[in-house]
Formats: sequence, C-alpha cells, structure tokens
Amino acid sequence: MKNLLDIVSDLIETAKKHEQYRAKECINMIASEGIKSPAVCQMLDMSHDLATRYAEGENNSEGHVKKRFYQGQKYVSKIEDHATDAIKKLFQATWADVRLISGTHANTATFKGLAIASKSNKMIVTPLSCGAHISHDYTGLAGSILGLDNINHVYDVDEFNIDPDKSAQVIRSAKPGIVTFGGSLFLFPHPIRELREVCDEVGAYVAYDAAHVLGLIAGHQFQDPIREGADFITASTHKTFPGPQGGVIMGIPDTAAKEKAVRKIQHAVFPLTASSTHLGRLPALGIACLEMQVFGQELAAQVVKNAQSAGQYLYENGIKVIAEHKGFTKSHQLALDVRSFGGGNKIAQDLEDANIILNKNLLPYDDQSDKENPAGLRVGFQDVTRHGMREGDIKHLCDLIINVIKDKRSPEQVKVDVMALKKEFSHVKYGFQSVDEALSYVKH
Repeated sequence: MKNLLDIVSDLIETAKKHEQYRAKECINMIASEGIKSPAVCQMLDMSHDLATRYAEGENNSEGHVKKRFYQGQKYVSKIEDHATDAIKKLFQATWADVRLISGTHANTATFKGLAIASKSNKMIVTPLSCGAHISHDYTGLAGSILGLDNINHVYDVDEFNIDPDKSAQVIRSAKPGIVTFGGSLFLFPHPIRELREVCDEVGAYVAYDAAHVLGLIAGHQFQDPIREGADFITASTHKTFPGPQGGVIMGIPDTAAKEKAVRKIQHAVFPLTASSTHLGRLPALGIACLEMQVFGQELAAQVVKNAQSAGQYLYENGIKVIAEHKGFTKSHQLALDVRSFGGGNKIAQDLEDANIILNKNLLPYDDQSDKENPAGLRVGFQDVTRHGMREGDIKHLCDLIINVIKDKRSPEQVKVDVMALKKEFSHVKYGFQSVDEALSYVKH
C-alpha cells in the first residue's frame, strides 16, 4: 500500500479530475441528480462553521425547535426554524422536518413513525420492478431494516402506472397501516385522489415519496400530493428540487391521527435515526426555496417540455420510448427500451464513453433476477434544462444519443460534439447568481 502522503496526493488530484470531468466535460442526464445555482453554492461556502455543529433535540407540532440538548444553539435553532418555514411556505404545508440528511432517511423515519402510529407493519408499495425506490422494498430498508410487510400495488404495465381499481381491492383486503405512492422511475402522477377514500376506509396513512419530482411539484407542473390526499410527503432536496443534498418530510397534520403520526415521525428522526443533521445545508436550502418560488414554474415547465420533446424525437427516429400513447412522460424522466440495440448495460456504457451520463434501468417486463442486463435506460432532463437547453437544443442532444445507440458514429467521435455542446451550456439558469442577488430580490 502507498504511504499516506501519496494516497492524499492522489485523492486531491482525482477530486480535481472529477470536477473537470463531470462539471465541465459531460452532459449529465441521471434522473436522480440535480444542479445547484451559484447562490446556493455560495451559501454553502458561507456556512462552514455551521457544518461542524450539532443540534440534537425535540421539535414541536409546527416543526420548530422545541428543545435542544447542546449549548450554543441560539442561532442554530433560528436557522433550522427559518429553513422549516421556507419549505412550509413553498409547499403550503403546516408542518415540516428538515433534519433529514437524504430522501432515504426521510423514508426511514416516516415509515417507522407511521408503522408505530398505525400499529401495523403492513405497507402497500409500488413494485420495485415498476419504479419504486429500493427504500420502499422488502429487500431494502422497509423490509430488511424496519421489518415491514410489503404488499404490492397492482401495476398496469401498459399505462406505466398503478391500477387504482385493482389496488383498491388489495388495500381493502390487506388493511395496511401505510399506503405509499411515488418512486424512482416515475413518469406519470400516481392515483392518490382515486385511492384516498379506500385508505380512509381501512385507516391507512398515505405517504408520497416525492424525491424525484419535488421540484416539479414546487413548480406546479406535476401533481399536488397533499391537496390530492397524501398525509405526508417525503423527498430529497437535490434532484428536480435544486437545493443542497438533504431530505425533508412535510404535511398538514389537521387531525388527531396525523398529529400522533407527526410525533412518532419526529421520534423516528431523533433519537432513532439521526444525531448530526448536517446543519450547514440549511441556509442554502432556504435560498433554493426562494429560487423555486421565483423561477420554479418556468423551470419545471421547461423540464417537462424538454422530456416530452425528447421522447417524441427519439420515438420518431426509431428508439422505443415507453408510454408513447400517453405522450411518453409528464415528469422529468423518460424510459427507453434499447433491447434491440444491445440492452441498457451496453448502451449506458457506450453513452458514458461519449460523455453522456445516464443509467441503465430495469423495466417492468424485464427478468427481475438479471439486474445487470436490463432492457431499459432512465433519462433525466432537469440538469440540461437548468443549463439553458430548450426543445431545439434537446433535439440536437438526442441526435448525439441516437448516433451512439444506433452505432452510426463511435462514442469517441460523438464525445467531441458532446464536449462542444457542454461549453455552449455551461452556466446555470433559473436561479440567483449570488447570495447578494437573492438578498436584493428579497429587499425589493
């Protein structure tokens, strides 16, 4: 093994290369990645001391600090309260918890809290094969860590969505404590409104995983889960919502049952699953909330337009795009079936060699035991949109993707054009360029 000096030297050099490679040379189309504005990045840089501090304790029914166990909290508590209020205001919630450090952490605390509140270990989930996040599944934290008994929604593969009528039958039969919606491969709004009544019949809490679509919800371009019947939303704050890495839970606890659930969720956050809550991200989260209030509708609308435009263009050029009869998508994602071109694993690697970064993905009709050879690709448009691409630019990008998929040009040849296109779209749009610009907007 190398000595520590050489290891650290290599580490520094590799980190520099990564920043150059992914930030300057690649077009990023991973659906679970976001891009922060200069103002959000600057706010993170201004919060170094905060990022070293702890703030263990209890929160009240509004999500505000109730009690902390450490000294030196007079500003920390205000910062957490302000960030909480920013989230609540943006999403018209009356309670939120911003202490979560990821979307998976938000799911952990929510599923645990709701299982305790409902006194039930049964949870209805979208099948993992049909787009649910691994944290929902019996093979992930829900089953393997929390010990929940997962029961699948009935999924309509043709519609690429939950079947509300057949899932209602499952809910009535299983009588779960929790019914979940949302997911990781997430093209269309889920039928919350259609299934809310049957959830009430059996006394189930409704949890909606908005990790991927939180920015689209903030921009009023997807569905409004709370108004449609979700009791609680869990989410990441760094995908279509362009903030710092972290998580959030929110809702409107307007009944005794929901108030009880909030208390159980808060207990599941601390002390059960969190100690350090990564405080340095909270001021930047507030900046991101303001950006979504100011720019969110325009940004989210363009993200969806770009995804739909790409779906149509790829389809017209011989690529199988899932859900053609429904307009391909209503979110930031597309799902492509590239079996006839070698499969998702091959094509994702070929595109990576061309500096187009996306991921292979199992499709519902794939052999679910063969995870290394899926038919599909999952393609996200939030990053390219925030860098300023519009429909015409997206079609040019699709031409480069088609060149690789159809083997018209080598990935090395396409890479030259990808890097040139990246240089054309190197600045972040739909956001503030500095903290001072954000403050100027607030003051005026």
